[in-house]
Amino acid sequence: MLEETSSRKPFEDTSSLGAQLAKLASDLGVQEVYVFGSRAKEIAARFRGFSSEETLSSDEGADVDVGVRPRQRVRLGAPQRVALALALEELLDVDRVDLVVLPEAGAFLALAVISGELLYCESPGDQAEYELYVLRRAGDLLPLERERRDAILRQGAR
Repeated sequence: MLEETSSRKPFEDTSSLGAQLAKLASDLGVQEVYVFGSRAKEIAARFRGFSSEETLSSDEGADVDVGVRPRQRVRLGAPQRVALALALEELLDVDRVDLVVLPEAGAFLALAVISGELLYCESPGDQAEYELYVLRRAGDLLPLERERRDAILRQGAR
């Protein structure tokens, strides 16, 4: 059975995967990389050095959801996004990566991203501050989201 470790700490750079991800992130101006969704635990376990037999996912054919936060003043245009997604597919040995750029994501998608597994972090202090921002933003919008969902359900009940 896999040991549970905190997803709030970035992985120590003990594996070649970690070193490759750190170089990729640094080259493209990315300060944080998260994996989230159905394959998050599987991918995170690989980064922790568990063998692939121990980390098999029931959704192994599914895409891998990755969220990134670029450094301030870094814009990830289409060519950079494609390069990053392709490099992550190769690095993670998966068929497809769905890439989310955090500053462009809606409040609840950003919350899902930061609730996933942190694979790379350039500055733990900046990362913690950004996560607090995302949590506050989602918390502020939660009453409105509940109202919106209730209205949709009422509309559908007619």
